[in-house]
Order: sequence, then C-alpha cells, then structure tokens
Amino acid sequence: MIMSDTVDFILPDLGEGVHEAEIISWKVSVGDKVDEMQVLAEMETDKALVEVPSPFAGKIAALHGDVGQIAHVGQPIVTFTGATQSGKAVKGNGTAPKADQHVGAKAEAKPQPRTPSAEVEEEREDAGTVVGSMEGLPTLGGGGKVMATPAVRRLAKDKGIDINTIQGTGRGGRVTASDVERAGKGESPAKAPAVKPREAATGHSVLTAVSQPISYPPVQVDASGTAQTVPFTGIRRKIAEALDRSVKTAVHFTVMDTADVTALDRLRRQQAHAAGEKVSFLPFIIQAMCRALKQFPQLNAVVDDEKREIYIKGVINMGVAVDTDHGLMVPVIGNADRLGILPLGRAVNDVAAKCKNRTIGLEQLKGGTITISNVGSYGGAFATPIINYPEVAILAAGRAREAVMARNGGIFVGKEMPLSMSCDHRVVDGAYCARMLGAVVQFLENPEILLEPAGR
Repeated sequence: MIMSDTVDFILPDLGEGVHEAEIISWKVSVGDKVDEMQVLAEMETDKALVEVPSPFAGKIAALHGDVGQIAHVGQPIVTFTGATQSGKAVKGNGTAPKADQHVGAKAEAKPQPRTPSAEVEEEREDAGTVVGSMEGLPTLGGGGKVMATPAVRRLAKDKGIDINTIQGTGRGGRVTASDVERAGKGESPAKAPAVKPREAATGHSVLTAVSQPISYPPVQVDASGTAQTVPFTGIRRKIAEALDRSVKTAVHFTVMDTADVTALDRLRRQQAHAAGEKVSFLPFIIQAMCRALKQFPQLNAVVDDEKREIYIKGVINMGVAVDTDHGLMVPVIGNADRLGILPLGRAVNDVAAKCKNRTIGLEQLKGGTITISNVGSYGGAFATPIINYPEVAILAAGRAREAVMARNGGIFVGKEMPLSMSCDHRVVDGAYCARMLGAVVQFLENPEILLEPAGR
C-alpha cells in the first residue's frame, strides 16, 4: 500500500558503541497523536535506560517491535502520518506499513527505499537520527550518497562542499569531519589505515590481527529439573557479549600483590572523623592508581583493533565497576586525578547510586581510560579481572584483612589488602604491569602522599 504522507523514524545511535537496544516499554500506541520531543519509548542498552523522544509531531501509524524485543540502530521503530517538525510538514517516504500493523522485531523490518529531494533528505536525516543532543547515525541516502553523520553533512554544507565528492576515510568509508576539513583546504584524503599490524607505542609490543572465530555446532542442553528460566536479555546479555569480546580480543595477563594498608586504614578513619562522613578505601586506591599512571602512562590507554592503533590518553577517566540488580555497570569519573580523596569518595557514591536506581546518564558511562573493580566490598581476596575492552588494564581490590606481617625484622598484626591487575599483553609486557602494580602498592603503603596535591 502506497502512503505518500508516511515518515519512518529510524532508531539513531544511542551512544558510544551501542548498536541495539531492548524495548522496555512503549509510551505511545498506534493511532495516538504525539508532539515533537514527546517520549515514544523506553529502551535498555548495555549502558543505561534511554528515553527515545519523537523528532516529529504527527499521528502514530505503526510501532516496529514488541516489548522485550531487540531494536537495531538504523532500522525504523515508529512510522508517522502527517508528520511535522517545528511546524513544517515533513515529506513522506513513499512506502510504509499499514496504520494498524504492529511489526515485531523478529520480522526484521528494514528501511524502505526513499526518493525525496536531496534537501528534504538531508533535513529528514538531521531530524530523524537524533536522541537528545547525541550525534546522529551515519546514513547512506538514496542515489548512492556517501555515509556521513548529519553534523558532518552540515559542516560540508557550511563550507560549500559537495559531500558526495569527498572520499571517506572513516569506518566503512564514512566521511569524517577531518575529511571535510581536508577537502576544504584542497588536500588529498588521508591514507586508509594499514592492514598489517603496527608496532605499538611501547616500542616492543605489537597488535596482532584477530583470527576468524571458530564456528561450533550448537550444544544440546538438558532443561529437565529446571526451577526457573531467566531470559538472557538486557544488561546481562550485553555484559556477556562485552566480556566475551574482551577475552577473545585482549590477551589477558594478571599480576597479583598485597599492600600493607595498616597506616592507610588509620588515615582513612581520621579523614572520616574530621569530615563527618564515611570514607572507604576506594578513593585512596583510585588516587594511588592515578599517581602510578603518571609513571606508567601506557596503561592509561585504549586500543583500536580495526586501525591497529593504541591511544595513550592524557586524561585519567576512571571506570568504577558497580554491581546492581540489573547487572554490572561501569560509570566513569572524569579527570579522577584532579580530585582529592573526599571529592573522589563523593563522586564514587554518586555514580554508584545513579547506577543502582537507573538514573545514570549515557555521558557518565563512556570515555573510560582504565577501570577499578572493588571486589573486596563483597568479600574475596585475589581475582582475575577481565579488562573493560577497549581499555588495556583493570585493577581488582580485594577485602582488607588482619594479617600477621613482618617489617624490619619484626612481626606485627596489621591490615593487608590483596590486589590483582590484568593488562592487555599485546600492549605492554608483564614486567610493565608488575611495576605499575608495585607503584600502586607503594602509594597505598605511604598514604600521606595521597593527601598532597598531585603533580601535573
């Protein structure tokens, strides 16, 4: 059925590395009239709960997907009739499902061919692929238009450049802002990344190409005696995917050590008494990691396996693993090295609370450069933490316990904290990781240093 006044809303990029989302609830129904920016649905990604606002005002003709199903970035999720944006009519697609049709995700509804003018197409892309203030999804328009985000298209338009004449160097041939800038200066496009492994920034480690995964036949599982069946969906499924990718990509190496935190425990209690608030070991451990990273910066990095490049970061954005009823989440404390002990503790408590009540924003769940997992808060000593890929290192802190220790030929009872650090062996050697952990131990055993302003 041809309906010239129908417009599809394409599910946009919901955040860094997010390609799909589970539909938690629809806030509208077929036949409803909605306003521009009215919430259409609530979706759950591996990052957070996301409210998806409408880019148009109009009438709902179809909802593509049922609650509990997976919606994929780049596919239609809502079809409108009589759509307007900022009071202006939006030209239709030319094809759409019937108004009373509710298409499930299993049907894998795909975007229908569009043939609007270039001007209307660009306007629709800018409007139909935006969630809040996030960047739009790269799109391939009709007539062989190149892939580029709406922001890049606007940049090219502002510079008076036909974006279709630019050779893209981004992923999958996407035109980037740098490509547009080079074209504006009359420069040749940058060369595509070399496909062979390149020597890493360490001078001795090399990123190697990942071989094709082996395909195994399905395993027959005996479901008899099952007391409860739990769907492998939502955050738990995304965690599994992320961990699976990490262990299949990064070459994990784990080194373990212990720190005498007797003096640190004393200082922690003094700080808590003076401030009139609870102070845990965690902000001290984070501060110790930040100080150690100044000496071992190659662990404050992320890996781009597609480009065979390692990006050593100049800022320390500390990921903090948080256990929630919905699964593990890793909020990020930006510029952690610039915060003192008490502000760090408050920042940790703040992001942890937001994760547990599901109010954490997407901007607080991305951009991490290294991660800490405080497994000791739940018990346990040593661990073999899995790297939060594409980062290259993670530290697990075990529970501090009373222990018999020796110092300067004498024996005493103090507090000992187990520490485990996993690193990507492709990026650094084991000795580098061990020295980094040794530096963390030294800072924890001399905690007064952590109260002094960090050197820049």
